[in-house]
Amino acid sequence: MIGRERITGLVLAGGRGSRMGGVDKGLQTLDGLPLVQHALERLTPQVARLMINANRNLDAYGRFGIPVWPDADASFAGPLAGFLAGLQRCETEWLVTVPCDSPRFPLDLVARLASAVGDASLAVTVTASNSHRQRQPVFCLLRRAVQGDLADFLAQGGRKVEDWFGRNACVDVPFDDADAFFNANTIEELRQLGQA
Repeated sequence: MIGRERITGLVLAGGRGSRMGGVDKGLQTLDGLPLVQHALERLTPQVARLMINANRNLDAYGRFGIPVWPDADASFAGPLAGFLAGLQRCETEWLVTVPCDSPRFPLDLVARLASAVGDASLAVTVTASNSHRQRQPVFCLLRRAVQGDLADFLAQGGRKVEDWFGRNACVDVPFDDADAFFNANTIEELRQLGQA
């Protein structure tokens, strides 16, 4: 079992927010708090250190008192660019990632990923809804050692998370409660979260 002292948490808030009208999703409020704050509060007891990946409004994110790192590439290259930004600054052996727009993820997320990863390089969350299994790739535990391979993949023009996972030893970790991973991609979905 990997203890929490060996794990850094990274909240991914670096997207364009295009399906939400181009707003910065992490700063949108739910129950009176920014989405990124919900993620930080759930992740804090599960890890030793925290970071935020953001590409806009860096001062606003900086007010949470946690290091904020933008992607190296300013083209909004997707979650893998956020993974790399975190891995490049990670000082622990492991990095766990969560998105800013899924504020109800399990409080035992990290422990379950850490207990399942074994000798693999990655452990990724998988949910089942109506007997359909689906990876939740941005809920991921990564060895810091994959940094070089990820940098190479991005330098070669790779962008798809699943394609990069296929290059590494990856363990799928099942979670029964698919609703815990519901993400608010639109203003309407954010309203739904507030009503839940």
